[in-house]
Amino acid sequence: MCDYSLEMYGSRPARESERYETTRFPSGSIGLASPGDCGTAVCVQYDTRLRLENIPVHLQTTLRIKASEEVTFVRLDHGAYRDGLRFSNGKCVSLQQLNTGVTAVVVQMLENAPVAAPVASAFERA
Repeated sequence: MCDYSLEMYGSRPARESERYETTRFPSGSIGLASPGDCGTAVCVQYDTRLRLENIPVHLQTTLRIKASEEVTFVRLDHGAYRDGLRFSNGKCVSLQQLNTGVTAVVVQMLENAPVAAPVASAFERA
């Protein structure tokens, strides 16, 4: 979805196969945006599969992941921000922890997917 911290900006839904980048909005929150349109937040439905590229080295080390990983967009149940990512090893992070410049490509969207049940808070399983 779009985190409540991005409600003040224009937004649009994500589309399959599109490429987005993590962007710091003027509020300070990190969200997804299309390259060249960093003023519009892209809202991703929970349970959508994404391919991340350029994952920061500190997260690669902490989470034991690679620079490029397939993840599931999830709703976190703790913390100020609820949009998160679950890696194939089960570890979850807030979208805010990615920093800017991480590329995300929508791999698979579920049709009429229900809102996902909350998952563990960021780094709880790290």
